[in-house]
Amino acid sequence: MGRRLLVTKKGIWSVAIVAALMVGWVRTGAETGAKTGAAGQSTATAENRTQVVMLGSGTPVPDPERSGPAVAVVVNGRAYLVDCGPGVVRQTAKAAKADGIPALISPKLDIVFITHLHSDHTVGYPDLIFSPWVMERPVPLEAYGPHGLKNMTAHIEQAWEEDIRIRREGLEQANAAGYKVNAHEISPGVIFRDENVKVTAFLVKHGSWKEAYGYKFETKDRKIVISGDTAPTEEVVKACDGCDLLLHEVYNPNGKQMQIVHWNQYFKTFHTSPAELGEIARRAHPKLLVVYHEVLLGLPQEDLAGQIRSNYSGQWVSAKDLEVY
Repeated sequence: MGRRLLVTKKGIWSVAIVAALMVGWVRTGAETGAKTGAAGQSTATAENRTQVVMLGSGTPVPDPERSGPAVAVVVNGRAYLVDCGPGVVRQTAKAAKADGIPALISPKLDIVFITHLHSDHTVGYPDLIFSPWVMERPVPLEAYGPHGLKNMTAHIEQAWEEDIRIRREGLEQANAAGYKVNAHEISPGVIFRDENVKVTAFLVKHGSWKEAYGYKFETKDRKIVISGDTAPTEEVVKACDGCDLLLHEVYNPNGKQMQIVHWNQYFKTFHTSPAELGEIARRAHPKLLVVYHEVLLGLPQEDLAGQIRSNYSGQWVSAKDLEVY
């Protein structure tokens, strides 16, 4: 079962959510699809409000409790993914079943916004391209991200060209569209809009990367800002400005690696310390700060949490995989 965080005026409560997605299965497990009604909406029980699902709260460290960086913003039966770290499609399947969110079944995964092209944020990109296609996604994947995304996409398709040929021409008779990708290389500003959401990209400071983005999602009921990987930047404060949710990364400056000159320089240039994050959140005024991509540097998570508490008095949580906000 997943954990769902219910944010109320009295605080944050964690409750176990048991959801059955047993109606209308075509295949076994969470990978199939929910039965749909006449209006095309899932008959599975779902909240009308915008939901944010922490698919992966991790870092490059292969932590079995924290999958690679990935978030889903779910609105009106559609999932808008941000980043695709290792294991992203398995995590969406878990969330579809454990949290009762049928928008996250594989065939429905058709859009992703990539913050930057670091491997820990994109190793799951081939998975997101091909696995939902194998599960009969009927349309191409729409992918938005920095310049270089088209080149990465073309190389992935080339690397799997024999797989594509065999699935298309062999006995599987896979469809001709689901493995394709429409890659959109973006610039700051509004990059996507449909009946559910407006998505605005803003540049962040991630060391020597020429382009790294954060994203602001605006729906009918919520404003959500996702920092991606970044050193402190005023752009996050401006994007949030009282937002409902601010998802932000952090690193622990107490790690022994900070005694090594190049690592000290790296973390200060590429990432955000708890003190810096506290100042960002204090000025951004999120209703809830969700801290993810926590670079612990070998120390317990409680050490990092203690630093955040000492620097920020607002409402915040340390993200865990499959939590829903």
